[in-house]
Amino acid sequence: MDDDRPLHGIRVLDLTNVLAGPYCSYQLMLLGAEIVKIERPGNGDLARSLGPEPALNRAALGASFLAQNAGKKSVELDLKDTGDRTVFESLVHEADVLLENFRAGVLDRLGYGWEVLHRLNPRLIYCAISGFGQTGPMRHAPAYDQIIQGLSGMMSVTGTPDTAPLRVGFPVSDTVGGLVAALSISAALAGRTRTGKGVALDVSMLETSLSAMGWAMSNYLVSGVPPEPMGDQNATAAPSGTFHAADGPLNIAANRQEQFETLCRLIGRPDLATDERFAEREARKQHRAALNDEIDTALRRRPAGEWETLLAAAGVPAARILTVAQAAQLDQLRDRGFFTDLEFPAHPGRTLRVSGNGVLVDGVPMRPPAPPPLLGEHNAEFKEVAAP
Repeated sequence: MDDDRPLHGIRVLDLTNVLAGPYCSYQLMLLGAEIVKIERPGNGDLARSLGPEPALNRAALGASFLAQNAGKKSVELDLKDTGDRTVFESLVHEADVLLENFRAGVLDRLGYGWEVLHRLNPRLIYCAISGFGQTGPMRHAPAYDQIIQGLSGMMSVTGTPDTAPLRVGFPVSDTVGGLVAALSISAALAGRTRTGKGVALDVSMLETSLSAMGWAMSNYLVSGVPPEPMGDQNATAAPSGTFHAADGPLNIAANRQEQFETLCRLIGRPDLATDERFAEREARKQHRAALNDEIDTALRRRPAGEWETLLAAAGVPAARILTVAQAAQLDQLRDRGFFTDLEFPAHPGRTLRVSGNGVLVDGVPMRPPAPPPLLGEHNAEFKEVAAP
């Protein structure tokens, strides 16, 4: 399968650490690229020390690192060391992509800004991921995911009027930044087949987060209506949000008129579809609280799982609200091969399970070909070949 993956034959020098950059290169790896992870000697990616198991953190195999670095190769290089710089430049000459997520200007101060890299390899795709981009008054400011969530307005619309602002429960700005970077790199590689030249890509996590906010941003830009926190309700439609069955919560998104009418019939309340408060889309939004109360009362007659099966079969989007542990056990994910079990690095007998990317190519899931690397595991493979 490796030879058939779309990015087979593409080599990426990955100078990133923690999440946004490693997530980007993990997506490229799953699609077939060879990822050569350049790490600081003796320390490596900061994510190697991040995770819930102290013993793994001490062994430079923290869960945060293991989750995003399977299938990559690790080479230790000190870009301030003359010998290592020679090796690095040799690798740049042979690479297709160089990916970094330093603060703006850091790589340039090390002597490897875009002009230098382009001179070493005119076909190189250079991608820099940072909190705010390589230009503008905030370009040098430090940024983590939570900083970006706050500045983007994302936290202001998360939660209820009483609880907002709230951080989204996973590093969504890091993730979105990594995805946009992977998309941009893939597009640049496609463009290079036409032009023969590399390009510099400047990815801002702040801007990618704003771009991903959908109606929360578009309603303001187009109509001047600032979004407000609505908890688990959807501002664009009703009934659309979280409801309460006999044994727990249930998400329902009856966003179209026919879905609403079907919902009313299946919960035994066809009268709701003709009630003047609820008959039309805008009226339902205006009387959201009253409609939700009526639906909740009807839903309490059955467990959430039964409603999920009944409603989904009739074309009404509905599903239980699961924990992360429950979601990981879904038969749907097992059927599509979303998870891959690998040999755990330096822990014989222990299995490492990692996520895929949700893409099947010709019906085949994209899987990492190897476990995450130990720090410097591939030094000999690359340093000896590149040495003068």
